[in-house]
Amino acid sequence: MRWLWIDRVVELVPRERLVAIKNVSLAEDHLHDHFAAQGGRVAMPVMPATLIIEGMAQTAGILVGHAEEFREKVILAKISKVVLTREAVPGFTLRYTATIERMDAMGAATSGRVELIDPNDPASVETIGQIDLMFSHIDQNLAGREFPEHNFVFGESFRTVLRSSGIEF
Repeated sequence: MRWLWIDRVVELVPRERLVAIKNVSLAEDHLHDHFAAQGGRVAMPVMPATLIIEGMAQTAGILVGHAEEFREKVILAKISKVVLTREAVPGFTLRYTATIERMDAMGAATSGRVELIDPNDPASVETIGQIDLMFSHIDQNLAGREFPEHNFVFGESFRTVLRSSGIEF
């Protein structure tokens, strides 16, 4: 995984819940194109909804992977539900809370809440989304396929985020 859409894990209850944050910053190139100034319109940088969904997928994927000590190669299998009610703009913080709803040898189902934290009032937290996802343990579900022995899903970037968040693996 080359791009990380979470900055830090702030809470982990193994096999139950993981909370991660993402600081939305104008230092990120994608915000300059989404939406750039055009004609007479001023720039309106927002975090694309697809990247908010990916942030939740990474949060929930780490939770599912951690449940089996990262022995399984966990991939996103299905986006069951997405409701986003507001954009995230530079300066704000996204807080992702992922909860395992069901887990077995084949994979897991998670529910997620996306919250927006205002930098001018950190006590003000607004729920802006619900994202429900399903994950597959690909070694269990794609019989007959050959995958690398090492866990290519949870690469060095994820290990760095986990280490810097104080999570052992």
